[in-house]
Amino acid sequence: MKVLFLNEREVYALLPMADCIAAVREALTALAKADAVLPLRSMVWLPDRSGLLGLMPGYLGEPRSFGLKVVSVMPGNHGTGYDSHQGVVMLFGLEHGEPLAILDATAITAVRTAAASGLATMILAREDAGDLALIGSGTQARTHLQAMAHVRKLRRVRVQSRSRVNAERFARDHAGLSPVPIEVMASAEDAVRDADLICTTTTSREPVLQGHWLPPGAHINAVGACFPTSRELDTEAVRRSRLYTDCRESCENEAGDYRLALAEGAITPAHLLGELGEVMTGKVQGRVSPDDVTLYESLGIALEDLATAHLLHRLAISTGQGTWLEWGGPADGR
Repeated sequence: MKVLFLNEREVYALLPMADCIAAVREALTALAKADAVLPLRSMVWLPDRSGLLGLMPGYLGEPRSFGLKVVSVMPGNHGTGYDSHQGVVMLFGLEHGEPLAILDATAITAVRTAAASGLATMILAREDAGDLALIGSGTQARTHLQAMAHVRKLRRVRVQSRSRVNAERFARDHAGLSPVPIEVMASAEDAVRDADLICTTTTSREPVLQGHWLPPGAHINAVGACFPTSRELDTEAVRRSRLYTDCRESCENEAGDYRLALAEGAITPAHLLGELGEVMTGKVQGRVSPDDVTLYESLGIALEDLATAHLLHRLAISTGQGTWLEWGGPADGR
C-alpha cells in the first residue's frame, strides 16, 4: 500500500483556485443537505496561550471523504518566516480505514479559505462588484486576491496593513495577480471607502473595520477572527450586514465578530441568516437589494479541507505528481 505525500509547494502547484472553489461549493452543499458529519473542532492551548493545536475531523458524503486536519496556530509567527498555521490534512479510505494521503495543511488552508470567500462573493456580492479592499497583507490576502480576481472583474485593488512596509511589499510582489495596479493605503478607512468587495485577513483581536465606513451594497469576507474573543469587525459593521457563514454551529460557538455583537445586545440570534450551502440550495435567501451590505463570516471547517484533499489526491494520481510512501497493509499499489 502506498500513501500520497504532498508538501506545501506541491499543493500550491496542483491546486487551481477555480477547482478549489468548485470543491468547496460541493462540500458546503453536502453540509446543507445533511450529507456530512462535522463535529466542532477541538483545541489544545499552550499554557501561556501563545499558540494551540487544533483537531478538525469530518466525513463528507459527496465527494465521499473521511479524514481530519491537525494544525498548529501560532500568531507570533508573523514576520518570522513561519506561517501562523502549520500542520497536515490526512485522508483515509472509507472501506478499510487505511491512510490515503498526508498533505501540507498550510497551503490547503490558504487556498480553501480564499476559495470559500470566493464562493461567498459569487453568491452574495453584487454582479458589478469590482472595487476590492484588502485589510491585511499576509498569505490570506494573497490567496483572497486570487479568489476575488477569479469570481469578479476587478477594476480597483487597494491594500492596507498595520505595517506600510508589508503592504508595499505585498503590492510589489503580487502585482501579477491583479488585473490593475495594487494601491497601498494609509488607513483601513481609506482602503474601504467606496469599496464593494472587502476582505479582512488580519490576526487582530480588535476591530479593523468600522460599520460607519461601509458603503451601501458592499460585500465583506471576514476571515481572520476565529476565536470567541477576537473580532475584526465592530458591532455596527455586523449589525448593518446580512450575515452568513460556512457552518452555523461553528459561527455560534467560535466567531467573535458575531458573539460579541450578540453579547452587546446589538443583534439577536436571528441575525445569523444561514450558511452558504443553505443559500445555494434555496433554503435561505441571499442578497435582497443592491444596497444590502452582506457579510460572510469565515470559520474554516474540516469539510472544506476534506473536499480539497480529495481533489488533490485525484489530481496527483492523474498527473503522477507527489511522493508515494510505502505503508503497511496490502501491497496493492496506489
